[in-house]
Amino acid sequence: MNKIVRTTTAITTLGLVAAMMAGCASAAATDKPAAEPTSSAPSVNEVRLGYFANVTHAPALVGLEEGLFADELGDDVKITTQVFNAGPAAIEALSAGAIDATYIGPNPSINTFIQSGGESARIVAGAAIGGAALVVRDGIDSPEDLKGTTLASPQLGNTQDVALRKWLSDEGYTTDTSGGGDVHVTPTENAQTLTLFQQGQLDGAWLPEPWVSRLILDAGAHVLQDEADLWDDGEFPTTVLLVRKQFLDEHPDVVAELLKGHEAAVKWIADNPDEAPAVINGAIEKETGKPLDDAVIERALEHVTFSVDPVADTFETLVQNGIDAGTQKKGSIDGLFDLRLLNKQLKAEGEDTVSAAGLGKD
Repeated sequence: MNKIVRTTTAITTLGLVAAMMAGCASAAATDKPAAEPTSSAPSVNEVRLGYFANVTHAPALVGLEEGLFADELGDDVKITTQVFNAGPAAIEALSAGAIDATYIGPNPSINTFIQSGGESARIVAGAAIGGAALVVRDGIDSPEDLKGTTLASPQLGNTQDVALRKWLSDEGYTTDTSGGGDVHVTPTENAQTLTLFQQGQLDGAWLPEPWVSRLILDAGAHVLQDEADLWDDGEFPTTVLLVRKQFLDEHPDVVAELLKGHEAAVKWIADNPDEAPAVINGAIEKETGKPLDDAVIERALEHVTFSVDPVADTFETLVQNGIDAGTQKKGSIDGLFDLRLLNKQLKAEGEDTVSAAGLGKD
């Protein structure tokens, strides 16, 4: 497998910062190599995993639906899950010790790392690349048409929120975190965004898949800006696998097995293009109560690449974007990545390893 696996069939406010910080103080200030297990018994009997019911979190959905995490963790380690709408809420749970790992966007990962002085969490793998865009109503055909409009993002400070605010700034518009400015950005839960857009109360939204495709196919929106067009080769990280640092330090054996399940899920999606849409859609239905239309899931998967590569060389740019958007503080992200367990696994399989781009251990 190449380090990036592609498939053509291919989803709180700043006031949460204090909560993010609260769960970080107990982590040990060490960056020693992950320890090897000393016996055949796992070092902990449960791993608590967060994810979103989004197409961009398909490795989590497939890993759970197909039992791939359970296969790797074995009978002695129970996997329990919690579903979130956007990154900042997941970070709050991770920082409070309510979950051990989560699939999440890069900007909340950056934010918690900087706010905690590097003590909160580590990115241990990539999960998805691409699959986010700004979609708008009829009558908006260029950035010049956006003055005075109201646009949604999933949550203040999440990856799409930062991308939207940065892009608007580059287009000459002002925004602020209270909804003011030339363009009004209103963080809104994805399902509510669809409803409000259909009711004419929103002019558009910057969203992850499948919500981009839902607004297009279910509500008549069109793409004004595909985020892929803003990045070299169209590659930007949408989802990574983030692990609480204390959990990684104390239970590397369990994290290693979780990573095996994660990689197996990425491979499964690539190897089963005909089955993947139904499996992913079935998982989304379980969490939301309603499946996506076939056309929606198919369009959404066409715009996402699933990979264990976190595309670490984009993260310095993402830091600056967050600063420019006014949603995070300045700070270093040196040490954000710990890809050693993943790369050990990839080497053992004869696969290409992935890079931390000088921002951690690989």
